[in-house]
Order: sequence, then structure tokens, then C-alpha cells
Amino acid sequence: MSLGDDHHPSGDYGGAGQTRLRLPEEDGGPRRGGRSSSRSLVTVVGVVVLLIAAIAFANRGGDDSASAEGDDGNKPKTSATAPTGTRPVQSGFAHDEQGAQSAAANYAVALGSDGMFDKDKRHEIVNTVYAPDVAAARQADLDGAYSSQKFLANIGLDKNGKAPAGQTFVSRVIPVGTKATASGAEKATVEVWYTSLFGLSGGSSTNPVTESWYTTTYQLTWTNGDWKVTDFEQKDGPVPVGRDQRASTADDMTKAVEEYGGFTYAR
Repeated sequence: MSLGDDHHPSGDYGGAGQTRLRLPEEDGGPRRGGRSSSRSLVTVVGVVVLLIAAIAFANRGGDDSASAEGDDGNKPKTSATAPTGTRPVQSGFAHDEQGAQSAAANYAVALGSDGMFDKDKRHEIVNTVYAPDVAAARQADLDGAYSSQKFLANIGLDKNGKAPAGQTFVSRVIPVGTKATASGAEKATVEVWYTSLFGLSGGSSTNPVTESWYTTTYQLTWTNGDWKVTDFEQKDGPVPVGRDQRASTADDMTKAVEEYGGFTYAR
């Protein structure tokens, strides 16, 4: 992802041939078209962070198992938006087309996670997901975007990327499917279709958790024995027709986020 030299009126950053990062509108107010511009931007940025974080923890060693259950049996078994499950991949992804698809799906999860809003986790994600010759530049771009006071304020977070007291920040990506449009020994292009959840759950939240649908195309290269991202592009949809289901209460949403840990591995 690149914050290019062109600053478009719509809040997009990045010139031709560059990945675009959408930042919130200046007035901070929602621009309705089914979802606010700030939420769309957050999802874009969140996707990058979550992908890296999830991959860093899910595929690069370490213990990602659910947190231990406390003395109080009524407490959630996982922390908010925490990944759960035993890591199925101990090393890199397979050096074939399916390995490239697996890498893209898992990177999407990491880059769209709430870990992208924490500086240390963000750096770990970026260094894990991106190719070494791209990571440094992306790191600087993302640090600038995620440290923007205006950006954080528009999505309801404080200067450290934390949610207000009594609210839970939700940023998750759930891959629905992948498709390799080009695949070779050294490079691959993979499309990931996914749905995302983004917002603040809690009784006083003014940015409730909403659902969005996107397809991101990842450019991957085989580097140091693993697939790594060199660039990506995102577009809206395909978006399914919504069913006539009643939205859950803020309390139910918070409980679900705290009790259902996100997946660490896809495909």
C-alpha cells in the first residue's frame, strides 16, 4: 500500500499504478451509500494490518492458542478479536498455486485485523507479509496513516488507537474465496473475496459495527522460501443481497466479539 504524492479530493492517496488508501473525509461525518467513507477507509487500512498480524502470529511461530480460561467460568475464553486455534502451518506456504492462494487469504486476515492499529503489531505484520524490498516503504506509509489524529478520531479511537472506555473496537476480515489469475514459479496474482466487520461495539458507540464486502488482488513474489506481497489493489464487492435480519444489540455484538476469537488460518 502506498500513500502517493497525489491527494485526491475524495480522500484517496496514491497515483496511477499505486495501491490506493482511502482516508476519512475532512468533516469526519459519514457519507452514506450504504456505509460511511471513514468506515471504508478504516476497512482498507485495517485489512492491511490484520493480514500482517494474523499471518505473523498464525504462520510464523509462537502460541496463538486461545487464552486460558480464568477462575470465573462466565468470562469469555478469548480476548476481543483474538485469533484462536492451533497453528497448522509451522513454516512458509507451499511453493505452488494453492500455496499462493493460502498466503493471500491469510495476509488479508492479518492486514484487516485490529493489530494494524498497534504500532508494534503493525510492524510485525508488515515485515511478515511484505517482501523485504517493499516492507520498509510500506511501513513508513502505514505509520503515517495509522498515527493520523484525524483518521483515528473519525473512527472513534484515541491517539494510541484504543477504543473509549466501555466500547470494543472490531476489525476483522473473513475470506470467502480465492482465485489465482496468474501463477508461476516466482510470481503469482491472487484475488481474495472477503467480508469485513468494522466499528465500535458498545451502548454509547456512534460508529456501530457494520459489514462490508471487498475483493483484493494481491501481487505475490516467491522470496526467501515463502510467498510475499509486493502490491495490492482493492475494489468493492461482489456484495450479496442482505436478508431481512434484525441487527443485534450493542451488548450482544460486544459479547460475540469477546467470545468468538478470529481465525488464524484460511484455506
